[in-house]
Amino acid sequence: MRIAVNTRFLQKGKLEGIGWFTYEIIKRVVEQHPEHEFIFFFDRPYDESFIFAQNVTPVILNPPARHPLLWYIWFEWSVKQALKKYKADVFVSTDGFLSLSTKVPTLLVVHDLAFEHFPEHLPFKFKYYLRKYTPLFVKKATQIVCVSEHTKSDIISTYKVKGDNIHVIYNGANDLYKPMDFEDRQQIKAKYANGAEYFVFAGALHPRKNILALLKAFELFKRKQRSNMKLLIIGRYAWNSDEILKNIEQHPFKEDVIRYDYMLVDELSKIISSSYGLVFVSLYEGFGIPALEALQCGVSGVLSSSSSLPEVGGNAFLYANPNDVQDIANQLCVFYKDEHLRSELMSKTQAQAQKFDWGKSADLFYTIIEKTSQKN
Repeated sequence: MRIAVNTRFLQKGKLEGIGWFTYEIIKRVVEQHPEHEFIFFFDRPYDESFIFAQNVTPVILNPPARHPLLWYIWFEWSVKQALKKYKADVFVSTDGFLSLSTKVPTLLVVHDLAFEHFPEHLPFKFKYYLRKYTPLFVKKATQIVCVSEHTKSDIISTYKVKGDNIHVIYNGANDLYKPMDFEDRQQIKAKYANGAEYFVFAGALHPRKNILALLKAFELFKRKQRSNMKLLIIGRYAWNSDEILKNIEQHPFKEDVIRYDYMLVDELSKIISSSYGLVFVSLYEGFGIPALEALQCGVSGVLSSSSSLPEVGGNAFLYANPNDVQDIANQLCVFYKDEHLRSELMSKTQAQAQKFDWGKSADLFYTIIEKTSQKN
């Protein structure tokens, strides 16, 4: 079987949600199925580390697709022609886009529909494209994979489809996310938080991540608790992030708000594992990988009560209304003050983490690839 894969999100040193899903799932599928040929479609020069085995043929398709007009050209012209040229039996697209004009059976991965619920958080050209074409992609796809039951329900209700061809395959987390011993945690605290305890947020910084509410809630927490607790905010500035930067710089407790740029997993995993707790009160998540990363580290914290996060965090976290700054602050206070509750939550992290495994997800993903190819 010739399996073509959209790998344009495999970028060295820049892997985030979609990129990690592509890397972890496709790498396993390729290595476990040497009997098949895989054609990887990149939209720019690629790193050799992403060519996972000898049964992979890398292909660079122009133009680099990082703009709605270029998205359209890439999928409707470049991808379509490449699928024909390489005689693909199935096309796997892990970023929510596909070619509407190809006849090749397509497995589409939809991570979330945030653009439908919070269109104001995106520039016009992006939200217009996503809201116009995603319903068409969903109806065109032979099979669909989504990363949570919440996203599956969202697709069915938003686009009025039956869902017979929609499958839930959870994300996993990198094995580097694991508990650390006391001395190593102390070293990380000294390096990144001046030796103090800290809450941590990790993710790209844009409005949907609700950073402004988090900053305000942290201010309320500091005024009430008078503790030396820090807040580490880790991630790259994405779209519409000017207000976030301004609020960090002008925060009343700015000496306790410490921001770091995007970090590679080997260091980020240590920071999360050494934290007092994760605070991830995003307005909407298709999955919420930082919550799972914290679980694997044995770390609890405060999550948003919305979208998929309760599905991921289970009974190992506290939950707050992301639209209520006071509620977020209250939950931070409870998590900080009640050591018995915090210990109880942390004791539940490993059992919850075991529900999510990249190996199991990759095996299931391969069965959906086979199912997709049978439509050929």
